[in-house]
Order: sequence, then structure tokens, then C-alpha cells
Amino acid sequence: MIKRKHIRRIGWDADESIQDSLAIEEPLEISVKKESEIDTTKVSVTMRTPGQDGFLALGFLFTEGILNDFADVVSIGEFVENEVLITLKDTIEFNDSQLDRNFYTTSSCGVCGKASIDAIRTISSFDIDNFDLRVKKEVLYQLPQALLNHQTTFNETGGIHAAALFTNQGELISYQEDVGRHNALDKLIGEAFSQGELPLHDKILLLSGRASFELLQKAGMAGIPIVASVGAPSSLAVELAEEQGITLAGFLKKDRFNLYSRFERVL
Repeated sequence: MIKRKHIRRIGWDADESIQDSLAIEEPLEISVKKESEIDTTKVSVTMRTPGQDGFLALGFLFTEGILNDFADVVSIGEFVENEVLITLKDTIEFNDSQLDRNFYTTSSCGVCGKASIDAIRTISSFDIDNFDLRVKKEVLYQLPQALLNHQTTFNETGGIHAAALFTNQGELISYQEDVGRHNALDKLIGEAFSQGELPLHDKILLLSGRASFELLQKAGMAGIPIVASVGAPSSLAVELAEEQGITLAGFLKKDRFNLYSRFERVL
């Protein structure tokens, strides 16, 4: 979503009044409740770009280890602007300690709202180390431009992140955009989660920015064996990729990239 605003563009020789395009950033409150209960539990407030809020909530709850099976979801309610309520079956058991956090997170940081360092790690139920996906390096070279061709909001604003899923032949399967890197990935994973497509054992994840620990953690939760980022990975992201058996590529350009783990998946 885009907001238009008149601005002054200043240059060396002259300045001008123009209309600029801004990526919208608004808060989203995510809450959960059981079907027979009235009271709700606020899980998080995150700053995001409106759109696909249901997928964002589902992806967040799944990658945080609160939800394991989409069959446990009774409904996804978006009754009030900037609020999503996920109603769960009465039989579901979830760990209340997973909800023990400061609720507010920014669009640039998802783990900064965690109540403790121990709460940062979530454990994937998928054996990514044994996934046999392979990809040719020439295919990886093509992915950033293929994503950019579809990034309508980025093309207008220049201020939004994207996460995309590709086949090992370079076919774009789906992508999501958001002002927050983690939100874009949560939307992408939430969509796959709702369609019963996890684990994403035969897909490549492309990140439009850097590869942080949190993004690798979310990729691991979704069972993604190959992650490529246009920007740099952090040291902790590389450690997590090695730990979970994920192939991690960084600084991906049209003619080169760096490989940080599980080199054998790239041909």
C-alpha cells in the first residue's frame, strides 16, 4: 500500500515540488483466543504494511512455535482495522511461556520484543539437513531481477522489503512485500502454512535485504533448505544455517554470490 505526499526535492542547481510515494507503515495487533472462550490474549503488536494481515498473523504464530497445525485454526478475524484475531480449537495446547514477551515490535526488529534471550530460539520440526534440493548457480544469478520485476510497491517507493519463493528452475512461486523484513517473510510463510504446503523442502527463499538470525530461524521453521539474500548475512545467521542444515547465500548479484553453508546444494 502506498501513500502520496508532496515534497521538495533539493538538488545542486535547483529544487522542485514533486509528489512522492511512501510505503505505508501502521501497527497491527495480533490476538488469539480459544473457540469457547470470550477473553483474548494479545500476542504482539508489530509495525507493518497493511495487506495480507491474516497471513502475517499465521506466519508469526507458526514461526514463533505457538501454532503447529493449520487445522487447529477455527477462524481468522479482521473485524477491526489494524487488528487480527486468530480463534483456535479448544483442544489445542500451546505454551503460554511463548507469549511471555513485551508486545511491541518494530518493523525492523521482530526479536527485540522477546522477554528473554532463551525465548529467541524456536526449534524446527523438519529435518532440513536431509533435504536433497539442488540448484544451479546460474539460476540463483537470475532471482533478484525476477523478484524486482514483480515488486510494484518497491518500484514506486524504494522503501519496502520482499521475501519470495522460487523453484530450483527459477520460477517465482509467490512473494510478499512489507516495510519489515520479518513481516514479509511471515506473510509468505503464513500463506504456505494456510495451504498445507509446509515444509517448503523444494523451494528457494530469496530475501531482498540482509539475512539476519531471525529470518534464518523463520526459514528453518518453514523447512526451507536454500536461502539467498541480496545483502549480507550476520554471524549468528550463518551459525544457525549451519546448525539447521540450510544452504545460505549472501551478496547475491547477477554474476556472483558468497556461499556460507552446505555448499553442495549449489551446482
